[in-house]
Amino acid sequence: MSVLGGLKTLLAIQIVVSAVAGAAGVWLFYVQHQFEGTHWARSSAWDYTETAVKGSSYYRSPKLLQWFTGNIGLHHVHHLCPFIPNYHLQRCHDAVPLFMEVKAVTLLASLKSLSYRLWDERKQILVGYRVASPLI
Repeated sequence: MSVLGGLKTLLAIQIVVSAVAGAAGVWLFYVQHQFEGTHWARSSAWDYTETAVKGSSYYRSPKLLQWFTGNIGLHHVHHLCPFIPNYHLQRCHDAVPLFMEVKAVTLLASLKSLSYRLWDERKQILVGYRVASPLI
């Protein structure tokens, strides 16, 4: 590719593509764990199954995006069963009744997660700075 377009062109394209892919990856990971109704627990109250099912979301996305991301939206299945390959995650999610309890987050609804910054220990919910400011 560098012979066809030059090294500068190749590097410019590679940097832009890497930056966009990296930002998308960070966003997907963030949304999977920062959503309304998430579950966080300290070590004394931590339970493997409960945290896997309630601590990560089902990021419901269009099938094409689901394919491009390797089914990352089914992160909750991965947390509970990390040995399942990405191409079997949807079938596993659909077959296990426990996974129906997982909070589904859509692309539009995921934008709300941008406001979550802090964990309110008393209420056991994520809150933004505005809600937390009276506590400080």
